Amino acid sequence: MVATIPVPIQFSLPEGWRSVPPDQAGAPGAAFVALHPPASQGFTANITISGELHADDVPLTQIADDAVDRLRAGAREVQLGRRSEVGSPASPGLTQAVRLSVLINGAPAEIVQFQVFLAMRDTRDPRRRAVLHVVLSSLPEQFAGVIDDFQKFIETIRPEVQQ
Repeated sequence: MVATIPVPIQFSLPEGWRSVPPDQAGAPGAAFVALHPPASQGFTANITISGELHADDVPLTQIADDAVDRLRAGAREVQLGRRSEVGSPASPGLTQAVRLSVLINGAPAEIVQFQVFLAMRDTRDPRRRAVLHVVLSSLPEQFAGVIDDFQKFIETIRPEVQQ
């Protein structure tokens, strides 16, 4: 079942990326998935977006820890790398690097993720605080070729303005 993003947002995909239905990409918990072909070793670099409503007193570090715990439930090994708080008090964010060992087509593979957590108010109902979870996943050898696109993509994410 495809998730929904709890607040309306807008964004632009960099050239070379294409959106696909989350179920088709094997990411039913995501609300949005974009792929960057070609695949390597049976894996295509991808960006996923999901999000949830959270109370104001839930720290982004706890939400990020929960995301790592979910990865640990399905991966052979998960290592949390560097974590940084970003943004401002009015628009906080958190980034973290994660390396995980998974099976791809029955063979062990290493995947790297750059995860971004963005706290965002619903422009239609400011009492609602959503935390978007935007993730770049790639093989280590794909990472250098897609991280700049991911950073450009993150910069385009905005609350959708009600008109």
